[in-house]
Amino acid sequence: MTIHRKSGELYIEDKAASDIAEEFGTPCYVYSRSSVETNFNRFKNAFGERKSLVCYAVKANSNIAIIKILAQLGSGFDIVSGGELSRVLAAEGDPSKIVFSGVGKTHAEIKYALQKKIKCFNVESESELYRISDIAKEMNIAANISLRVNPDVDAKTHPYISTGLKENKFGVDVNDATRLYKVAAELPNIVPTGIDCHIGSQLTDIAPMRDAALKMVELTDKLITENIVIDHIDFGGGLGIQYQNETPIHQELFVEMLLEVMSEREQEILVEPGRSIVGNSGVLLTKVEYLKHGSNKNFIVVDAAMNDLARPSLYNAYHHIDSIRRDENKPAKRYDIVGPICETGDFLGKDRDLYVNEGDILAIHSVGAYGMTMSSNYNSRGRASEILIDDTHAHIIRKRESVDELFHNERTAP
Repeated sequence: MTIHRKSGELYIEDKAASDIAEEFGTPCYVYSRSSVETNFNRFKNAFGERKSLVCYAVKANSNIAIIKILAQLGSGFDIVSGGELSRVLAAEGDPSKIVFSGVGKTHAEIKYALQKKIKCFNVESESELYRISDIAKEMNIAANISLRVNPDVDAKTHPYISTGLKENKFGVDVNDATRLYKVAAELPNIVPTGIDCHIGSQLTDIAPMRDAALKMVELTDKLITENIVIDHIDFGGGLGIQYQNETPIHQELFVEMLLEVMSEREQEILVEPGRSIVGNSGVLLTKVEYLKHGSNKNFIVVDAAMNDLARPSLYNAYHHIDSIRRDENKPAKRYDIVGPICETGDFLGKDRDLYVNEGDILAIHSVGAYGMTMSSNYNSRGRASEILIDDTHAHIIRKRESVDELFHNERTAP
């Protein structure tokens, strides 16, 4: 067990959450190294000897300590910016295992990625295809590309994280893909090597993922008849995790589906998991500052806020919240858990039954993905620290931001 209870007290691996909060203060993000490694290896091992590459989606959690753990396990990486490329390289990730996604790659980002000799660009528009060709020609270098194909499949997830429908901004229309591959094959310094799709995030139904995969292999077969050789098929990521009552798709079931769809085809299989590797590997510890009781609503005011964890405010997302020291015999009250930011939308959980006192520490669960990466300095609040737990050892992998650091790069007008 990586995040578990012992005698009513919350532990991350073999380190008590109370000791972590006392040593490092709150709010702080806490990750289990063992959980990250286990989740990655479930993907990797499920492929067995099949030629494949698990490309961790850096946007889920971009701390270089997390990236380095995965790089040491042989991970590839799915990036969406030049900044993420720099992070992977700083963590000693292998550039030849990096795929670069995203709809708005700049000239500078494309040049940087070509200089570092990444594995492939996942191209998301015809204009981008021409831009990469022009830059690669100027540099006298070949650019490996795959087209991110939008298969028009409903991922059945939150509309903000659905990416595979015609009305979404991502990818090229599946019906236009063959023409674009022919264009790519004729462009100078462009080498079409793969095909890519990604239909969304927090997916808990395997059926749309299978539908998209079938469209990708069908298109691959068609391209081969057009003498366009495809070396790899990137099926994306998006596997969901359990936040509340969801039933996640197990890594092994996902891989089994892909192997079945691929049948005897020999192309390398790429996948881009993020949340399913780090999501349930992290908690956010926060201190109860005030209890506020009213005639219609009770509030727990904590020292974490929407700037630390945006998902509840942004998506109305649910995260399980409990006290790190739980006593089932104490009478619970119903509360909204809110932060100190001056927004009514600053909440971390609503209508939760808890027994708490001022000064207690709460744990917000399943925050390893899209927690710290989406945090901000709103209300001039320093971002939280990040702590990595390895058995009984706690390592600070990002120090808490100081007030001075918030305006270090600002200047007054002359």
